[in-house]
Amino acid sequence: MAKSVIVYSTPSCPWCIRLKQFLKENNVLFSDRDVAADKPAADEMVKKSGQMGVPVLDIEGEIIVGFDKDKIKQLLGL
Repeated sequence: MAKSVIVYSTPSCPWCIRLKQFLKENNVLFSDRDVAADKPAADEMVKKSGQMGVPVLDIEGEIIVGFDKDKIKQLLGL
């Protein structure tokens, strides 16, 4: 069963682009929230992660800050 995955990112962030590419390569469906254009999403991200840096990944309520490939694989069972 697919897990709920939310990516908080900005269009200009190279790590965000790599993270989304990694998810696509592994056929992981995700919701992408552009925190540069979407203030409520930015507020939600800060509330969840406690900081402003992107990318932030929310996998079923588990928050990962940055592109931590090993932790992402572990949480998604890849």
